[in-house]
Amino acid sequence: MSEKTGYETVSVREGEELNATNLKSFLNEHFPHLFHEELSIKQFSAGHSNLTYLLKMGEWEGVLRRPPLGPVAPKAHDMKREYRILSEIQPLFGVTPEPSVFSDDERIVGSPFFIMERKKGEVFDTSFPPHLHVTPDVCRKISEEMVSKLVELHSIDHRKTTLHEISKPEHFMERQVYGWIKRYERAKTSEIREVDQLTNWLIKNVPGNAESTIIHYDYKLNNAMFSSDLKSMVGLFDWEMATVGDPLADLGVAMGYWIQNDDPELLKFGLGKPPVTIMDGFYSRRQFIEEYARKSSRDVNNIHFYLSFAYFKLAVIVQQIYYRFKMGQTRDSRFYQFDRFAKSLITLGNQAALGRQE
Repeated sequence: MSEKTGYETVSVREGEELNATNLKSFLNEHFPHLFHEELSIKQFSAGHSNLTYLLKMGEWEGVLRRPPLGPVAPKAHDMKREYRILSEIQPLFGVTPEPSVFSDDERIVGSPFFIMERKKGEVFDTSFPPHLHVTPDVCRKISEEMVSKLVELHSIDHRKTTLHEISKPEHFMERQVYGWIKRYERAKTSEIREVDQLTNWLIKNVPGNAESTIIHYDYKLNNAMFSSDLKSMVGLFDWEMATVGDPLADLGVAMGYWIQNDDPELLKFGLGKPPVTIMDGFYSRRQFIEEYARKSSRDVNNIHFYLSFAYFKLAVIVQQIYYRFKMGQTRDSRFYQFDRFAKSLITLGNQAALGRQE
């Protein structure tokens, strides 16, 4: 992990190359002051979905995002939508990267894409960079900042944006439950016995209409970037799923990703090494939820529904990735056991429905 950037870049993976000649011409058109500079392209190693690249031309740096290779689920990986979300939210929520330009000309890199600001800071997932001195107190403060920024996002008046034009906040959770069930059916590669139990429970227990706020909907520690002293968040990425909807759905998804040390092995190691949140000082999910409730003044008594749905939603995402791997649409070896991880998340969803996972 780079001391300067917090993101690890690697040489572009085989099969995921960009057409450097076409891209250079595009950049020359939109950033004419870079005309005489050479283009360097690296790939960010993190992430399991959209492909993200670091572009350098002289002193200028930008980040390019494009969809994964091969067929994608309907309405997923919509670059134009994510670009619009960033454009609307960035002036109101400063940790959002500023977007620069969007293109739907697939002749350039093979798909629609957009370019955004390259932020610099510290990003961590399964370990901290060795140059950082991390204590339990630092971990506690990182937890506090994660809660505070989520509360801040949910406090933004979405009517100051045009996001209502691309969102449907009415009956949000009902549509989410049915929609993700349909996504699962399209990506199914085998029968998982416990799926019907979970989906039937979710359908029967959907909360009624709730408050609507801007939600990130993929809020997790490795999507955040922190200042070098680890006291403040300076970047929040992967806004692909953002919308206007139930803020507790956002909290539930965040808690689906928030792993604690006493979690079962299948949850801690589902994506490889456990995240740093298992370390001393980080909030438990219960502490995170209670702090969110205190700072936002929201009732979280029904959080077990949102956590159960979060595990199901994550199971579907994992299953979609595994489906692409099994169909040969991606050759990334990280995905070969994602079917087992999806099954584990279904089990956790059922446990959360019974109030045994929090």
